[in-house]
Amino acid sequence: MGVRRDLKRARRRADLAARGSVEIVRDPGGAVREVRAAPLAAPLTSGSMADLPFGHAATTPDAVLLRRRAEGAWRPVTAAAFAAEVTAVAKGLIAAGLEPGGRVAVMSRTRYEWTVLDFAVWAAGGQSVPVYPTSSAAQVEWIVRDSGARYVVTETAENTATVLAGTASHARRPRVWQLTPPADAGTSAAPGDTLDDLTALGRDLGDDEVARRRAALTPDTVATLCYTSGTTGRPKGCVLTHANLHAEAANTVELLHPVFQAVTGQTASTLLFLPLAHILGRTLQLACLMARIETGHFPSVKPDELRPALREFRPTFLVGVPYLFEKIHDTGRATAEKIGRGASFDRAERIAVRFAEAYLRKFLGTGKGPGPGLYAAWALYDLLVYRRIRKELGGRMRYAISGGSPLDRDLNLFFNAAGIVVYEGYGLTETTAAATIVPPLSPRPGTVGLPVPGVAVRIADDGEVLISGGVVFGAYWNDPAATDAVLSGGWFATGDLGRLDEDGYLTITGRKKDILVTSGGKNVSPSILEDRLRSRSPVGQCLVVGDNRPFVAALITLDPEAVAHWLTVRKLPQDTPLAELVHDERLRREVQKAVDHANEAVSRAESIRAFVLVEGEFTEENGMLTPSLKVKRHAVTAAYAERIEALYRG
Repeated sequence: MGVRRDLKRARRRADLAARGSVEIVRDPGGAVREVRAAPLAAPLTSGSMADLPFGHAATTPDAVLLRRRAEGAWRPVTAAAFAAEVTAVAKGLIAAGLEPGGRVAVMSRTRYEWTVLDFAVWAAGGQSVPVYPTSSAAQVEWIVRDSGARYVVTETAENTATVLAGTASHARRPRVWQLTPPADAGTSAAPGDTLDDLTALGRDLGDDEVARRRAALTPDTVATLCYTSGTTGRPKGCVLTHANLHAEAANTVELLHPVFQAVTGQTASTLLFLPLAHILGRTLQLACLMARIETGHFPSVKPDELRPALREFRPTFLVGVPYLFEKIHDTGRATAEKIGRGASFDRAERIAVRFAEAYLRKFLGTGKGPGPGLYAAWALYDLLVYRRIRKELGGRMRYAISGGSPLDRDLNLFFNAAGIVVYEGYGLTETTAAATIVPPLSPRPGTVGLPVPGVAVRIADDGEVLISGGVVFGAYWNDPAATDAVLSGGWFATGDLGRLDEDGYLTITGRKKDILVTSGGKNVSPSILEDRLRSRSPVGQCLVVGDNRPFVAALITLDPEAVAHWLTVRKLPQDTPLAELVHDERLRREVQKAVDHANEAVSRAESIRAFVLVEGEFTEENGMLTPSLKVKRHAVTAAYAERIEALYRG
């Protein structure tokens, strides 16, 4: 009974946070056009985010803030130890010549040192410029030149070589340090240019210089230039201040953390594997440090590499992207199919969706909930299937947040029935990550939630989503024309299309620039179809086409792991050429099931009538994906122009 009372109290608290502080504005016709959420955290009025580790070190020096994997185990890092490391690296940067307001680029996968560097740059009075570790020399050249970064910290010799190649033509090349010592100094950084040597530069500098520079920072000081993914062109640097970062981190902590603690009784911990070059990973890191949530770092989002780390670290919650949840689901099905239980997994999935829908109706007070038969079926498949899904994610996880792109509604319900509630959020680099999030204990699968506290969302006359609040960036770096095109009257025009329901929950329906208009005059949002297609094996990536065409069609790539599994189950040679497989009717029937699933979300006029399987993949390396795994539509349509034409000739 005590647990139930705690749950009721937590739900009342969540309702007050999610609803009592939300203002809904309707147009004259009664449609919801704007929703505003009151802030839960006071704005930052002095100081900066650079103060965070030092505040913890002063008040709770022995508190464990992070866990760092070393010598085969996750070793605790206390507040005092973390602040000391930040100070040491900050002194090294100052000794190397970093001036207040100077910029330092960091090109690395997600790891503990990235976090130390971020705070060290701030403590030294500088601004951090994240660079994806997969960036090409041309991309590095642009970001370093545009940002004016005079210093770069890389992770590997390969990263260092990319930086040196990219900046070879610069009149003044940046100084480079490398996190991992080079195996051959002649092929990477100059001898001595490691992080240890950077730290050594500042050993004779007093801590008071770091304290002086940190004290000079204000909420309006620029904290970072975070570059967009460059889906439609050259990446733009978003100018984000310490106040922006604080508004995002503090309000999400106040919204989510107290409810999580009340409901689960667990000490929160998470494994951070999202790229720290992406704003979502950065703000998650800040929120966890702010709330003293134990955080570990892992350098890969690839499920096969990540799953062992999840089982070892055993986080209580995760923040991921739909790709992760899709792969966990697909791996579960593949495992079942290997032992001849593929049909059983499919039944478990259908039961999960029905059970979660019924359970949510009861939880939200809109229905009776699952009947005895459905409960019995759920209990059976919890034993056979769902518990294995929980085990794959470490066994302790109760909640997850998914962002980056919409998560398929049925997949969300599947995880819900498996005991993991996945909350969706929505945001952009320009909004310092999340602008909306599904509030705790008020789930609504298929939506991206209500505004983050302190944020307002408005739907323009043409359906575009507009955002206002403390999380909205101030400008694009060195690009006033682009800034003026998206910022007006305190509102940021996202370029996304959406709608608000009666309670103010936002649903994203597509990208304004991506809307297809068929020759019959039908407007089609390709993202709805693409998101659902990607959620089903054996689809890898896809692109929906049909602009000024008689019907909608799709280019589809095959997921290599799914293909390997498909061949294994059917006892076919693993070296079967992909050029042969794309014409195999058995495999095409599997893809048709994914197409049928996507078509369930739209009208017949919007549905995919034809598709072609292409032999290649869409990757960062061939220029068809951004580092955040978004498809570059123009690049793909140019590369496959003949294949697209063939779809409409037949």
